[in-house]
Amino acid sequence: MTAVIECSGLTKFYGKNRGISDLTLSVDKGETFGFLGPNGAGKTTTIRCLLGMLKASSGEARVLGERVTLDGAKLRKRIGYVAGEVHLYDRETGQWHLDYVAGFRGGKRLLEKELIERFEYDPSRKVKELSKGNKQKLALIIGMAHDPGLLVLDEPTSGLDPLNQQTVFEVVEERVRAGATVFLSSHILTEVERLCERVAIVREGTLVAEESVAGLLSRRMRDVEVTFGEEVPLSLLSEIPGVKTAEQPSPTMLRATIKGGDMNALLAALASHPVRDLQITHASLEDVFMEFYRDGEPEGGEQS
Repeated sequence: MTAVIECSGLTKFYGKNRGISDLTLSVDKGETFGFLGPNGAGKTTTIRCLLGMLKASSGEARVLGERVTLDGAKLRKRIGYVAGEVHLYDRETGQWHLDYVAGFRGGKRLLEKELIERFEYDPSRKVKELSKGNKQKLALIIGMAHDPGLLVLDEPTSGLDPLNQQTVFEVVEERVRAGATVFLSSHILTEVERLCERVAIVREGTLVAEESVAGLLSRRMRDVEVTFGEEVPLSLLSEIPGVKTAEQPSPTMLRATIKGGDMNALLAALASHPVRDLQITHASLEDVFMEFYRDGEPEGGEQS
């Protein structure tokens, strides 16, 4: 599959301070790729290097088949970028901003009218009159109006209410179905879990994981509570793969925490006794993500 974004050994220092170090990853055409990490992990530095807004100290990046350079205005016309911090001219209207940016894109504004309607945005108002949410709507419309083949979205739902967040999800999913590629940086992991196929996790400027969302979730913890119709031994859980903790609150109840593992093996073990109630609580992507920051690489995973 064709790679739309390729980084090889990408490194950026700010004086003696490291922004990112030896970052290597790729994003395939038509993919929605999540880029995760806390503040200061190197996400924004990576994005700015990919867009040619910063010069890397070493390494190389290629975007849409072109080597990224600081003189990359032509390449940036093919990209839709929504920055994590929106910078607009307070005294100008939203329409002024849309016209201004369209001028740099050769007048290309294929989705502008549709996006204005879907976000219920009034472009006649001056920026200084807008709420944070409406400024974010304007940034999204500017970033996507020209129907780019690559969307680079840095916290795209910041400041939006749930209804408009849903609109963002729908628009992104539609653009992907139409053939676009999405590079999504977000700290809202439910967004990433919904939209992304693969994710990269960065910590202190270094890539610590690059994997499918499904692969990450397969490692997650499950809390299991079983109530039986008869007394059962605690040893019933001992042969189940992935059991980390087990306890017996009563003679007819067992509780366990299972990491990954085969749920069929669990069900087979339980089937030897009459089960009255079974409750399984799954950890979220956020729980998996936090494991990388508490303890490093989660048990059972491979560091990328």
